[in-house]
Amino acid sequence: MKFVVIIPARYDSSRFPGKPLADVGGKPMVVRVAERARASGATEVVVATDNRAIADAVARHGFTAAMTRKSHASGTDRIAEVAARWRYPGHQIIVNVQGDEPLIEPALIRNVAASLALHRAAQMATACHPIRTPVELANPNVVKVVLDCAGYALYFSRAVIPYARDAFARGIKRIPRGLPAYRHLGIYAYRAAFLRTYTRLKPVPLERAEALEQLRALAHGHRIAVTVTRRAPHRGVDTPADLRHVRRAFS
Repeated sequence: MKFVVIIPARYDSSRFPGKPLADVGGKPMVVRVAERARASGATEVVVATDNRAIADAVARHGFTAAMTRKSHASGTDRIAEVAARWRYPGHQIIVNVQGDEPLIEPALIRNVAASLALHRAAQMATACHPIRTPVELANPNVVKVVLDCAGYALYFSRAVIPYARDAFARGIKRIPRGLPAYRHLGIYAYRAAFLRTYTRLKPVPLERAEALEQLRALAHGHRIAVTVTRRAPHRGVDTPADLRHVRRAFS
């Protein structure tokens, strides 16, 4: 199985501007992500950015950078621009690894790519892990996913899904044994041909309401394969506090 990793990295984050260039163990964070992607066995690792300083930092550390438009609404759109420009064949598997995940496990990247290769009916693949606590299940910032029997996504939501009617009647105090509650992880694999399709899909009300772009694919009838990892991954970097945690992990 051959796959490519493209890492979207924009400079103007609303919560943490300049985040991809933050120092993590002596290197920019986006470079640390690229190193993890390379360790996954990807045949190619590309950083897709709208900022020259990020592109220059990536190049200084021996990785490839692609300059993209600033106007992209999502990382998927940014990756689609690179895929189209570089004319990847339609069957090429492209993995979207977020630029703020310097502790991502290389095996997770490889497993998501493998999931897409195995699920021929899927146009996308992603990952999830079991939710262990009621607090996590009730948190709207934690995206949940429900799967069918074949491992394809039925729905993604910020709400509590699945909802255990009897167990949660007096509040979400514990998760019943056997409830298939999963937290979605923000990593995706696509076939290059589907990226071209995705950019032409019209946004849908569900996507806008939940602020979850993957719902656009589901709403238009495209299937998403989901691999389940039993171990919760390390946190990404959304805030300066998260960055301090990651720095401690590297030190």
